[in-house]
Amino acid sequence: MKKFDLNIDRMLENWDAFHAVREIIANALDEQMLTDTQKIAIARDGDGLWRIRDFGRGLRHEHFTMNENQEKLELPGLIGKFGVGLKDALATFDRLGIETRIRSKFCDVSFDRSEKHDFSDVITLHACISDPSDHAFVGTEFILKGCADEDIEKAKRLFLRFSGEETLERTQYGEVLRKAGKASYIYINGIRVAEEENFLFSYNITSLTAAIKKALNRERTNVGRTAYSDRVKSILLASSSEAVAKALVDDLGNFGNGTLHDEMKWTDVSVHASKITNASGNVLFLTNEEIMNAPRFVEEARANGRQIITIPSTVKDKLSGQVDTEGNAIQDLGNFVSEWNDSFEFKFVPPDMLAQAERLVFDMTGRIAGLVGGLPSQVQKVKISETMRPEKGGGFSEARGLWTGTEIIVKRSELASAEGYAAVLLHEIAHARSGETDITMGFEQELTDLLGKVAKEALRKAPADAARQQEPAKARISEIPEAWQQPQSASRMSAPPKKAGFWARLFGRD
Repeated sequence: MKKFDLNIDRMLENWDAFHAVREIIANALDEQMLTDTQKIAIARDGDGLWRIRDFGRGLRHEHFTMNENQEKLELPGLIGKFGVGLKDALATFDRLGIETRIRSKFCDVSFDRSEKHDFSDVITLHACISDPSDHAFVGTEFILKGCADEDIEKAKRLFLRFSGEETLERTQYGEVLRKAGKASYIYINGIRVAEEENFLFSYNITSLTAAIKKALNRERTNVGRTAYSDRVKSILLASSSEAVAKALVDDLGNFGNGTLHDEMKWTDVSVHASKITNASGNVLFLTNEEIMNAPRFVEEARANGRQIITIPSTVKDKLSGQVDTEGNAIQDLGNFVSEWNDSFEFKFVPPDMLAQAERLVFDMTGRIAGLVGGLPSQVQKVKISETMRPEKGGGFSEARGLWTGTEIIVKRSELASAEGYAAVLLHEIAHARSGETDITMGFEQELTDLLGKVAKEALRKAPADAARQQEPAKARISEIPEAWQQPQSASRMSAPPKKAGFWARLFGRD
């Protein structure tokens, strides 16, 4: 037997047994990956000893030398980074009184505390290296005596391999995981480094950034979000599966009640997930404001089997005018209304089917148009419809009137009053004459001209009424009934006739 001085006294006072077990498992998993051998084994034997074994190349005494393992630094996907985890683990086991033995085809190893060579007053941990008991032994086996079952299980839960979390999608940056419990975990190459309380998924980062490498410590714990958040975003933005996108977009529905998970607070992630979902199903993206302002179209969409997905206005603004992953237009309210318009059919009402009061108003069409010189020559007909296409202004409500290029169509409800009908008819005549749409200089100018013509025609047809407005009030007082001109007693003034009240207001009398 030869003794190898590990140069370790008492250290890592903050480590528990499960931290040391974690290092042994991490080394075993790395060896499995490096050698592409069978899965590692973690089991308790009949004597109550815990055995952790890989089936790789086997441990040599040189591995007890503390140095950064170049192999682990250069190859991607490995858990180990420093190459010093083994000695950290052995020091912790020694401090906690856990007896450790190692077997490989190269040697059998036990440990004791001995005097340092040439320094009898210094006691350090030594590896006692003997010839192998089994020259044909495959891999490396750690045998732990005095290690609690709880510490083994606690260490195993730190690894994705034993976490029970399902991989939903793999990307070039890492994996999206369906979390097994309430908490979400961040793994780096399969080992847990952080916990998140308000993430929708867990993540395994396999492509490390400089920030992550810098943040990783020997304990591989308590890595801050600032180190890995960009990589989590990259994983989500590289995802393309419907399962991940649907879970993200469904979570957007929590925006209104304030229970949104943190991933969906990243606008670019929300937009990406929305695009995938748009390509996969019959959906409609609406903001809370649109749902409130356009209830008719929400009902129409649901009746057509659309799934309503509520999104924040910031996401809506980013999605506007974009296409999904299949090149389809994003199904927002604007596109839905446009499609609805394309398939829209008017429900025309013939004049003889109008109610008597409606017919009286409709029969004023010629007289109203006459105020501005009659209907334009391009207007072949004025029609009444029960329904109208929606207009985007005012919350996608139904339009009151429409100029089609050959016809003026007015919504039937406008026949409730001559004033309402005249307003819509003259508005559409302005469209017909100008050939312009709403909120354009050409249309506004035409509408202004029509107002002038209406005023001129009204003044021309009622010159006597206009002249009467110029007469002094005294010239008209003789028109007041004689009974209303007599002084009233206090008791009679307390309840004047309605007409007396009108005339009193007209001439400013109390």
